[in-house]
Amino acid sequence: MSRLTALDPEEATGKTKELFEILQREMGMIPNMMRVLGNSSATLNAYMCFNEGMSHSTLTSTLRELIALTVANANGCDYGNAAHSFVAGEIGLNAPTTDDARHGIHSDVKITAALRFAKEVLSKRGAVSDETIQHVKAAGYTQGEIIDIIAQIALSIFTNYIYVAAVTDIDFPKLAPIINNDSLNFK
Repeated sequence: MSRLTALDPEEATGKTKELFEILQREMGMIPNMMRVLGNSSATLNAYMCFNEGMSHSTLTSTLRELIALTVANANGCDYGNAAHSFVAGEIGLNAPTTDDARHGIHSDVKITAALRFAKEVLSKRGAVSDETIQHVKAAGYTQGEIIDIIAQIALSIFTNYIYVAAVTDIDFPKLAPIINNDSLNFK
């Protein structure tokens, strides 16, 4: 049971109502995650602006979803795992690819480097080593792309922490949690 209320869109007022109307138009629904964020119109607005901004980043939508999956799993966010697996499927990624991303791996070496970098950023709270930065650069990522990867990680942490603390009811197909005992260290 959710510890924070997912607002009923019919009862929303003010800025939250305006934002819900935008979400309804754009998504055709208002997921529970947005309804929980709607308890603070400032936070919902910040999320929507951050998410929109990242859609213009140097990262593809595929890589953004894969990073979100890696981060959600590392954070133990069942809602994020379910939501991003659903979105990944909507953009054409298959279940084995999304499951691999939850572990921080991919069949493409460059994408794996980004996902492993994400895990390292999480485990070190951003204080990654020179070697880690050199490794992600050697995989072919520019400085701008590295900044965008870190920003995507931050966006995912932002939402994951809210959904975990709120115990947000999952309104996407549920997934069994993946327990990843692998070291978060970047190697």
